[in-house]
Amino acid sequence: MANLKRQMIELVKEVKDEGEVVTEKFLTPAFLHFSVVYEAMDLAEEVFESSNNSLKEEKEKIDKALIFIADRLYNKQFTKEELFNGLHGPNAIATIQEQIIFAANGVQSDETKKFLEKKN
Repeated sequence: MANLKRQMIELVKEVKDEGEVVTEKFLTPAFLHFSVVYEAMDLAEEVFESSNNSLKEEKEKIDKALIFIADRLYNKQFTKEELFNGLHGPNAIATIQEQIIFAANGVQSDETKKFLEKKN
């Protein structure tokens, strides 16, 4: 069990006047309970299903995903609001999907792998 997979997320904490962006990286806990995986599987099915949902329903799905990522996957290292405001808009949906896929399937992003290699 020495090779426990982890995932990383980088959130914007501040944008300075000069356009400089201050970010912070967070790692999932070293051990994820299987209950988190189960929850992610249900969430993935709900979030990724293609249907003709209203905009309100789509926003509710995203909100549910943000809560899961902040509270369950990253164990409240940041709040849902910090996650919501710390994601770069054009990449936000892809980042959310990547996080849920990691939790449901254990697929680490290449960025996380590189970060962990540098860290060790």
